[in-house]
Amino acid sequence: MNQSSRNKRKSGSVRVEPEKQNEKDTPHVLKGEVRKKSSEDSGNRWTFLTNHAHVLIVLHREPSIVLREVALRVGITERAVQRIIQDLEEEGFIQREKIGRQNHYEVLTDQPLRHPIEKHKTIGDLLHMVSEEIQ
Repeated sequence: MNQSSRNKRKSGSVRVEPEKQNEKDTPHVLKGEVRKKSSEDSGNRWTFLTNHAHVLIVLHREPSIVLREVALRVGITERAVQRIIQDLEEEGFIQREKIGRQNHYEVLTDQPLRHPIEKHKTIGDLLHMVSEEIQ
């Protein structure tokens, strides 16, 4: 083993060349250009609204939806949906009515939003904002 190889092993700093990407893999990225993440990329999972807001929106759109379907649409577990529904019910944002074996949820749209920055708006304002079509 030569001196250079021993020094690399001792220091633990062996240089590894990055894999070269095929041009077909990244046709929209030019050499030296930084590619911005899109909201569609996996690993970029934050959103402007919370899971509580997402559940509320889904319940408003479909009052008789089952929890499993809410979980699938929001992208969280059924157990998380149960906790969120419990929070929303305890805070007076929704009412749950049992009809046979199914729950029916009523979103109380006149309730103010919780945070001081947004409490001048109501749940109804939020629902209206997210249901409007972008022009």
